[in-house]
Amino acid sequence: MPDTPLLSVQNLTIGFGQGGAFKAVDDVSFSLVKGKTLALVGESGSGKSVTALSIPRLLPPGTRIGGQVLFRGQNLLTCSEKALRGLRGSAITMVFQEPMTSLNPLHTIERQIGEILSIHGTSGAKTIRARTIELLEEVGIRDPGERLGSYPHQLSGGQRQRVMIAMALANRPDLFIADEPTTALDVTVQAQILTLLKGLQARYGMAMLFITHDLGIVRRLADDVAVMQKGRIVESGPAQDIFAAPKHPYTCALLAAEPKGVAPAADRNAKTIVAVDDLKVWFPIKKGLMRKTVGSVKAVDGISMVVREGQTVGVVGESGSGKTTLGLAILRLISSQGRIAYLGKPIEGLGFTAMRPLRRDMQVVFQDPYGSLSPRLPIVDIVGEGLVLHKAKLSYLDRREAVARALAETGLDPAVMDRYPHEFSGGQRQRIAIARAMVLEPKFVVLDEPTSALDMSVQAQIVDLLRDLQQKRGLAYLFISHDLKVVRALASDVIVMRNGKVVESGPATEVFADPKDAYTRALFAAAFRIDAVPDAPVAQ
Repeated sequence: MPDTPLLSVQNLTIGFGQGGAFKAVDDVSFSLVKGKTLALVGESGSGKSVTALSIPRLLPPGTRIGGQVLFRGQNLLTCSEKALRGLRGSAITMVFQEPMTSLNPLHTIERQIGEILSIHGTSGAKTIRARTIELLEEVGIRDPGERLGSYPHQLSGGQRQRVMIAMALANRPDLFIADEPTTALDVTVQAQILTLLKGLQARYGMAMLFITHDLGIVRRLADDVAVMQKGRIVESGPAQDIFAAPKHPYTCALLAAEPKGVAPAADRNAKTIVAVDDLKVWFPIKKGLMRKTVGSVKAVDGISMVVREGQTVGVVGESGSGKTTLGLAILRLISSQGRIAYLGKPIEGLGFTAMRPLRRDMQVVFQDPYGSLSPRLPIVDIVGEGLVLHKAKLSYLDRREAVARALAETGLDPAVMDRYPHEFSGGQRQRIAIARAMVLEPKFVVLDEPTSALDMSVQAQIVDLLRDLQQKRGLAYLFISHDLKVVRALASDVIVMRNGKVVESGPATEVFADPKDAYTRALFAAAFRIDAVPDAPVAQ
């Protein structure tokens, strides 16, 4: 029968710790039929990802699981490992939240996508290569043939996420589990990916379990919604009913949560913290047996800007536009050409040793918190590492106290400081990364997608936190993001990047109110009217 559930989760309970004392998921039930999309929404730590991981049985050893997970009538919690291997990557696929930790850094994109094709029956090098190129085209990778030999570190965050989606769709699964699959994507590509997923779902009758904190995506994509809070489903039903008339107070709070306010106008008389003039970052393109340079990738091409004390410059643009490369170049973490001045002093020629004293004052929060946090260290050592290097005279107890203050400032309980990164949700890990930057009380912070992994309510809290810290300490921020709602709430000035160049810049209020460039207008239209983005044809 068409309404027979493909997936039926019944009374699912998941416990961690000794004897499963901590219940991450508590008596959760839902079902999903082919061709439909169920969205699991809720704050970080609500149990969404843990629920999803339990379906293909990807939870760590020692986890206590109760209930049933029925896929085509078969209980996945009790079936053999051999039977599961036949389903994973074929009938059931999953895209994880952090693509850099899911892709093998030692293998090319062609090899990684080709591997999943060959394991599940596709044979012949030419056939696999052609299919790989087709998949990369479907998910919007430009010049896919040239990207086959790329390694994950050579791709932007958004490009890596698209490669993960291509891998998940390679064998046309019956059940596609997506854990924040558009987190790393700019708004225009986000709209394209949503259209792509809807088109593929319609074509192949694929069922989707979609986990996200972005309610704009849920409104556009989902047929049904289940709202999770503290491991339980507090409300569920058709998406249109949930959005039109939410019944549970928590659902109402989620729908109302959004970064609010507008940043104050920039004070042009404020002290200049960082100034950049004609900054360029060009990567050589080498081909042939002798690896001769035949051209350059102009990741950053002649950019000039000023970041002042107590103010935020927002950098927006599509994935691959050069936003992150710009931030890394300013921090002298990659080589560049052009002038970079910190507090009026040129630093573009400084080497590693000369730059080290400045690292305390110039901090960064990276896009992928899990990739930037050592899995072998507890949080107290991760956040306190900078204190050991830059404030060596602090005693051990003083360092713990400083770490506790930083964690509390970012909305985390200081009591968790002896736990490890894998014990936290994606949003909590991002807050740990922010705490690590703020513990040194810097003057300039590059924030590379600091809210991308956070649910809407925590995004608003983090924006308020960043505002408060900025006002208290006079911090200068370079805020890199594809989330234009967050940029509008925080940035006093905005620069819009495309293909390494600035296409538009100016005071945020003016740029948002009346964008002059056609690219900027398209970017803003996708961000603020994502529900109204017209469906585009799916790539064949």
